[in-house]
Amino acid sequence: MGGGMATIYFEQYEIGSSRVSPTRTITEADVVIHAGHTGDFFPHHVDAEFAAKTQFGQRIAHGTMIFAIGIGLAASEVNPVSFSYGHDRLRFVRPVFIGDTIQTRVTVIDKADDPKNPQYGRVTERCEVVNQRAQTVLVSDHIRVVEKMPAA
Repeated sequence: MGGGMATIYFEQYEIGSSRVSPTRTITEADVVIHAGHTGDFFPHHVDAEFAAKTQFGQRIAHGTMIFAIGIGLAASEVNPVSFSYGHDRLRFVRPVFIGDTIQTRVTVIDKADDPKNPQYGRVTERCEVVNQRAQTVLVSDHIRVVEKMPAA
């Protein structure tokens, strides 16, 4: 998975540029471990008999887990001049089932000066997690605070 370190300054981000992550299949173990980590043992996630009677007909993965794994899949390089300011507008668009394979597409959608520090800008990246049928299952907007290029 590539990885490594790459310095990319604010000015070098281009609106419309995008990248895709590797894929990952969601397993029953993932769901059980996430339930244990979070304490979210809602039957929609962990009770196959209960879940079979819901509109989805089977257990669904935790949205918070899909967010964590989806964002983790997209974290392929360390940019030493950028840090995460957080995520806005997080939505669980469609359910993810055990056995589904997810991938994350990250697209730069906005750039602006940082209102708190003129040495930095803010880059907004739309993160779309998709399943193996290319259906969007989760969307969020990741805001990065990125150093501007040093003066020559």
